[in-house]
Amino acid sequence: MLSLIPPDAGRLLISEPFMMDPNFKRSVILLTEYSDVGAMGFVLNHQSEYLLGDLLPELPYSEMPVYIGGPVGNDTLHFIHNCPEKIEDGIEIADGVFWGGDFETVKSLVSNYILTENEIKFFAGYSGWTPGQLDIEIGEDTWIVANKFNPEILFTNDEQNLWREVVIGLGQRYAHIANFPENPELN
Repeated sequence: MLSLIPPDAGRLLISEPFMMDPNFKRSVILLTEYSDVGAMGFVLNHQSEYLLGDLLPELPYSEMPVYIGGPVGNDTLHFIHNCPEKIEDGIEIADGVFWGGDFETVKSLVSNYILTENEIKFFAGYSGWTPGQLDIEIGEDTWIVANKFNPEILFTNDEQNLWREVVIGLGQRYAHIANFPENPELN
């Protein structure tokens, strides 16, 4: 079994290196919920073609990127942030990392250029699992769970290298996986 750590809110899911599902290929997912009713999270490294201003007419000049949080609810907008002093009512899901909060405040902060990409990340849709589904996938070595990571990586805009960096950060047991080719037939 690849993963020795159980899933939980605030932990990362790292896709196995040969996953072909385009929704999750070389994905790093921040879990925001995990319970007996299912699991939910956001893909951190699949940037969409849209900017926040494309999706919110009241913020036409915002050039903040929007990420594809997953294949569920693509008509919904979510965010994580690391600035609870600016955005109230967020739920702390990891040390210093918050999910959601007062969206009217967020819009005001964005329109006044008071938030940066290093403080907030937006997602269209989310990744979701029914009760027990994620546990089965972890047992099938589809995902590796990480509970220790630098929270700054969540807000990186280097999505091309995020998967590799997170895998290497798991330690020597996993580091060799970071060099696997995306397509094993090309090896």
